[in-house]
Amino acid sequence: MAWYAYCIAERNSFPELARHRRPTPVDGKTGIFGNQIFFFPASDFAVIVSEHLPEDSLRFDQQAARDHAHVIAEHFEHSTVLPFRFGATFQDDDALRRSVRSNQRQFQANLDRLRGKAEMHLKVLVDDTCPGNTARSLTVGHEYLASLRESATRQRERQSRARALSIQMNRMFLPLAEEISCKRIDSNKMLLDIAHLIDHKTVERYQNKYSSATVQMKECRMQLSGPWPPYHFVQRSQQHTA
Repeated sequence: MAWYAYCIAERNSFPELARHRRPTPVDGKTGIFGNQIFFFPASDFAVIVSEHLPEDSLRFDQQAARDHAHVIAEHFEHSTVLPFRFGATFQDDDALRRSVRSNQRQFQANLDRLRGKAEMHLKVLVDDTCPGNTARSLTVGHEYLASLRESATRQRERQSRARALSIQMNRMFLPLAEEISCKRIDSNKMLLDIAHLIDHKTVERYQNKYSSATVQMKECRMQLSGPWPPYHFVQRSQQHTA
């Protein structure tokens, strides 16, 4: 039997697994394509899986991705989890057990580091302070070199603006760790995509800080979601698929 994998959880968080060595169906729980969810015991872990048919891989779509995330979120309510990437499959029981066994130390280290933690996700939209068309058609001569210098200058200024905002956000929210990306979008806007790792017990305090930030930073449009499983903070040595 091939398996589709959602996440790794702590086995001791699910007492019903104590006497089981084989995959155990979870009553009333389904995953992508409506497939039955199973607990797959492996060492000190429980891998959350569902049955997988080869043709299912051809049907992966946005709904399947949402169902994947939903299964992970459900189990995050009961245990520290290490999410698998969307589309992770294993051809049989042995392949799944080998993957867990070969990565056992890293999985355990991640679980220890992320226990009791959650991820909050901020999107911050601000005006691009350096608008301008960087795709000029010049190809030779001084004008071309000047356009390159102009483009590089704008890029440095955008990076400085994004860095200053990220530092300001860090000081306001005081996360345990952060992951940030920044990109320029249409209408001369910059979008900062920020993931903050926090203690799960401080979610309400974080939400209160967000409310204060929306008042203080009127030049920004901000959107908050979470708490989520710590997607951005799982350290991976390889892609755990087969």
